Amino acid sequence: MSVEDAQHAIDHGRALVLDEVERGLDVVLTGDMGIGNTTASAALICALTGLEPRAVVGRGTGVDDAGLARKLNAVRAALEINAKRIARGPLDALAAVGGLEIAGLVGVIMEAASQRKPVVIDGFISGAAALAAARIAPGTTGYMVASHRSQELGHAAALQELGLKPLFDLDLRLGEGTGALLALPLLDAAVRTLNEMATFDEAGVSDRERDAAHNRPHN
Repeated sequence: MSVEDAQHAIDHGRALVLDEVERGLDVVLTGDMGIGNTTASAALICALTGLEPRAVVGRGTGVDDAGLARKLNAVRAALEINAKRIARGPLDALAAVGGLEIAGLVGVIMEAASQRKPVVIDGFISGAAALAAARIAPGTTGYMVASHRSQELGHAAALQELGLKPLFDLDLRLGEGTGALLALPLLDAAVRTLNEMATFDEAGVSDRERDAAHNRPHN
């Protein structure tokens, strides 16, 4: 992509969130559908982190050893051919080795943060987009929630770079928002606990009962 193409996709993602905020959106769930986009995501994560492709490139939909070797070579070639563009900064790196769907997700994540809405990161492709968003606009990271850790090799690397700890690890491989959807009840429970759980004072627990509860042995 050109930088203009990448920016257009980002703007489209941002506009999508703005439209939904007007309809009452309070949390954003990311996801993706595509063929071959684990290759672009791996290249983008390598470009943004300096990690070697062997530490990031995985089997995607389950390619065999020969397919994995071709994928590694494709990522290495993309990084080498686009080295000068990548060096210009994260937006150029996204344009050079990313994809339109990744750039669109970058815009979604950036605008969610701008609107102070939590954004749940799904799998590998969403993780690559989240990393790009964080590099372009560092303040976005504080609004991210990592739903799960994908089986895809580079997802853990992306989450580590972002400083995010996934809520669960179920060996999920598909993206498509599945992990983000599974995380939503946990987020809802956390918010309800924070907002609705009574304190000791509200529950009428006396100081003696409170001390006894703290000192009681737990199995």
